[in-house]
Amino acid sequence: MSSCAGESFMQAARNSAGPELHMDERQLAYWTRYIEDEAGVFIAPERKSFLLSGLRACMRELGCRELSEYHRLLSRGPSKARAWSGLIDRLTVHETCFFRHASSLKLVEKETIPRALSRHGSFRAWSVACASGEEAWSLAMLADDVTRRATGLEARPFSYSVTGTDISLESLRAARRAHYPARSLRHVPEAYRARYCRAAKAGHFTIVEDLRRRVCFTRANLLQLDQVPLKEMDLVYCQNLLIYYDRHRRKEIVRRLVDFLRPGGMLILGPGELLRWQHPAMEKVRYPDTLAYRRAD
Repeated sequence: MSSCAGESFMQAARNSAGPELHMDERQLAYWTRYIEDEAGVFIAPERKSFLLSGLRACMRELGCRELSEYHRLLSRGPSKARAWSGLIDRLTVHETCFFRHASSLKLVEKETIPRALSRHGSFRAWSVACASGEEAWSLAMLADDVTRRATGLEARPFSYSVTGTDISLESLRAARRAHYPARSLRHVPEAYRARYCRAAKAGHFTIVEDLRRRVCFTRANLLQLDQVPLKEMDLVYCQNLLIYYDRHRRKEIVRRLVDFLRPGGMLILGPGELLRWQHPAMEKVRYPDTLAYRRAD
C-alpha cells in the first residue's frame, strides 16, 4: 500500500496525540493491514482501543501531533526503524523469563546439543524472538554446561554460539545489557546461578563475561528473513511469537525458518502455536509437552 494512499486515510483522523484520536472503519482497516504487512503483527478489529492507545503513546514519544505525520515517520526517513520498534513494543507483550518452558529446554539439553556436538563438534542456536534476552541466555547456559561435560568426557574441545534476534530495539538493548532483577532467577537451576550469574547492585544480577562472549544479539524482522545472516543452525528456537500472526503467515514463517537449519538440526516451537503442519524436509519429534521438528539428514 503506497505512502500517498496511506496519508489520504490519515487526514480525517488528524488530531493530537492525546485521548481524542479517532478512526473510522476504513482507517482502522488500513492501519491493521499496514501494521501486519510491515511488521507481521496482527491486530484484530475488536482491539481498536488497544491499537489507538498504542498509536497515541508512540505519537507522544516522537512528538507527532497528527497521525499523518506519524505515518510518514513509519514509512520513510532515518527514524523509520525507531518508529516501528516503538510501535511494536506497544502492540506486543514481551513477557519472558529464564528457563520458561522446561520440557522444550530439556529436549535441547538431552538431545539437540549432544547430537550437534557428536556430529559437528559445535552447537549453533538461534533464539528467534529473544525479547530482553532471557531465552537466549538460558540456551547459552545449557550449551555451556553440556559442552563442558562433553569436553571432559572426550578430551577434545567443543564450541557453541547463540544468536538472539528481535524486532524491538529496546528489547535488544536490554538483552545486551543482561541486567535482571534477582526474582527472575526463580527457574534457573542453583548450579547455573552460581556459575553464570553475578550479583549487581539494587537486587539485580548480571550474566558472567564468559557466557557473554558466546552470545550475540541483532535486530531481525520475520517478514524479512532473507536479510538474516544466519545459516547451518543446529537449533532454531521460536516460542511465544507465532501467536501474533494469522494462520497463513505462521506457516510461511515456519517454512522459511526451516531453511536456516543444517541437516539434523531442530526447530522448536511453542506447544499449540502451529497445528497440522507438515514439511517434506522435516520430521516431527516425539517428546512430552513439546512441539519440535528435526530436519532430515
